[in-house]
Amino acid sequence: MPPKTAPAPIPLTVLTGFLGAGKTTLLNRLLRDPALADAAVVVNEAGEVGIDHLLVEHVADGIVALAGGCLCCSMRGDLIRTLEDLLRARDNGRIPPFARLVIETSGLADPIPILQTLTLHPYLAMRYRLAAVVTAFDAVDGPAVVERHEEARRQLAMADRIVLTKTDVADTDQLSAARATIGRIAPAAEIVISGEVGAQALIAEPPIRVRDLDQPPTGHGDVSTISLVSEAALTRRSYDLFVELLRSAHGPKLLRLKGLVRIVEEPGRPLVLQGVRHVFSEPRFLDSWPDGDPRSRLVAIGEGLAPDLLAGLYAAFAGQTAPDRADSAALLENPLAPRAGGLFA
Repeated sequence: MPPKTAPAPIPLTVLTGFLGAGKTTLLNRLLRDPALADAAVVVNEAGEVGIDHLLVEHVADGIVALAGGCLCCSMRGDLIRTLEDLLRARDNGRIPPFARLVIETSGLADPIPILQTLTLHPYLAMRYRLAAVVTAFDAVDGPAVVERHEEARRQLAMADRIVLTKTDVADTDQLSAARATIGRIAPAAEIVISGEVGAQALIAEPPIRVRDLDQPPTGHGDVSTISLVSEAALTRRSYDLFVELLRSAHGPKLLRLKGLVRIVEEPGRPLVLQGVRHVFSEPRFLDSWPDGDPRSRLVAIGEGLAPDLLAGLYAAFAGQTAPDRADSAALLENPLAPRAGGLFA
């Protein structure tokens, strides 16, 4: 009897945004969209999302089916138990087999611990995969909020996609200030307007957007964003070493790292790289390059990152030597450098 293959990981979207950013209004509207009919939604423990008028029936303990077919439950207790309960109910046939998951955080939540939980937990990391971090950002008050609250800055900096809210009441100067703030803190994020998008803004995986390499890193205070685009490929072994050195030596500075990497042994299939602080997800290959561009591209969001951090390390492990650049052997033989393990081993 052939061994059972592991089920494909369920794509997971984290929806965040500071208090008053319009995140609850956005989610309430999107829950009616047929695109979320095969989704499950976990709302924060405070129960901010007003879903009562959407309920049709209770299908399991703490889980309800909404009018559009979507499942919804509250985060009672910790996130791990909630996500495990959802999987158990799904696997046992007590709820429909949802194809995607949306986690709506509280307005004061720092998204970093949530992403670390999803990456560190061995079972959850096997059953879910991070598809996107979506942040609701207030076009009127957002710039002032990020000046006052570290959580708001983190929510913005970690975003793959930013939904700009309250654009209908914002004047031209406020809209310009909101876009300028996003440009400083989250230059690699995709921006969409709340009233102009459907549920695809939550569930579609955004492209990995990189900045031009001749531009200096941007950010707010100590938080900055740096990018890398390279035609060079890494071997599986050199990828292991690159990631391990990046994680060991620079992990504490990394709020988030994401990208697609070209691998010598699999040139037609990009390897997906996701990391939060020193925690990196297991390597995962896509079936093909999503946009037909077979170049490696990485985006790092972090605190006090050197502008040439990604480019220098990547080039060294890709064998691109230069007079002022250490090669991979020099990096690894440095007695002060962390020792690399093998992610593919």
